[in-house]
Amino acid sequence: MKSGKIEREQAQALAIEALGFIATDPELLPRFLAITGIEASSIRHAAREPGFLAGVLQFVLAHEPTLIRFCEASDIPPAAVGQSLRHLPSGDTFYESSI
Repeated sequence: MKSGKIEREQAQALAIEALGFIATDPELLPRFLAITGIEASSIRHAAREPGFLAGVLQFVLAHEPTLIRFCEASDIPPAAVGQSLRHLPSGDTFYESSI
């Protein structure tokens, strides 16, 4: 298995964890839905779209208190969120060059 594939899978796992964190927070979920324009009932469908998981990490990164809370709850360093973003579609040009 190529290193790039492992990194993408790890980035996807982190973004899914972040989505779960957002979905269970009564303050974050409405903000996420308002910013993205996604209906709560459409999250599962939207999550299959390229770029959605990158958008989840971008949402977390855009608000430092949210980033810190997520990282503390997940026991990961904040830099890992930004690094993961680069391995997802629409997260950075690095993704396209690693395919």
